[in-house]
Amino acid sequence: MHSYKELGLVSTKEMYAKAIKGQYAIPGYNFNNMEQLQAIITACIETKSPVILQVSSGARKYANQILLMYMAKGAMEMVKNSGVKLPVALHLDHGDTYELCVSCVETGFSSVMIDGSGHSFKENIELTKKVVAYAHAHDVTVEGELGVLAGIEDEVSHETTHYTRPEEVEEFVAKTGVDSLAISIGTSHGAYKFKVKPGEEVPPLRFDILEQVEKKLPGFPIVLHGASSVMPQYVEMINKYGGKMENAVGVPEDQLRRAAKSAVCKINIDSDGRLAMTAKIREVFALNPKEFDPRKYLGPAREELVKMYKHKNENVLGSAGKA
Repeated sequence: MHSYKELGLVSTKEMYAKAIKGQYAIPGYNFNNMEQLQAIITACIETKSPVILQVSSGARKYANQILLMYMAKGAMEMVKNSGVKLPVALHLDHGDTYELCVSCVETGFSSVMIDGSGHSFKENIELTKKVVAYAHAHDVTVEGELGVLAGIEDEVSHETTHYTRPEEVEEFVAKTGVDSLAISIGTSHGAYKFKVKPGEEVPPLRFDILEQVEKKLPGFPIVLHGASSVMPQYVEMINKYGGKMENAVGVPEDQLRRAAKSAVCKINIDSDGRLAMTAKIREVFALNPKEFDPRKYLGPAREELVKMYKHKNENVLGSAGKA
């Protein structure tokens, strides 16, 4: 058993309380490798932003669960050496089984998500309650989910969106004891979030549902998944240098800014990191076809990621300066 406290990490409880009070959202940035982790930590140190490092089930398999734990510890040493006091949580994104959540708690995660949204309401409550009981015994916070997001990202895949039903949230939170709740108000996973024709605007998020949830659960931490903006400059760069990403669109940043000023205290961003990294690597390969040193293409990709994450913290989430 390795406690997250040994690694220098914190749970999300205090982070969320401050975010709700300060009307900003904590970034939930997913990472799979060293360069992504370096970029996230560097950007958050430079902007003095609290951060939640997110690892999906697939990323955990890819990176190796033991190595991940020590990567997180190394990240905290980076923070320590910077002289900036930065609250950092390590979070399991879209955990789908009790066993996976337990394993993450035992290997240094300070927060876990149990996604029972694919089950019936009753089964979701039972599964989430079981995870909460174990996690809380180790002072680890738990995120649950009501409603289903469409799209594909990593190992999460649903064809259609099912909006969260506000009338269910009170019972779900009361019976499970979760610390935060992911809801579905129109965001979706992946880089193809909306089917829009050229010239058409992206449909707005269902802020009416969010407002109803806020009334049912005043002061309770709400989470938005699938909230990448699929930044056009990166899609254009990918396509310019040999990629093929037609009609890739995401959530407009002004809508995310609005959400961040409400009870939404964590906004998950994964696809934008993938796009920025891929765009820069494609550019290097296209302009320098003889290049084969990974440092020469992963390095520029890491720099681009730092720039992108800083932009999110400062201009979208409002988390800059909140460490």
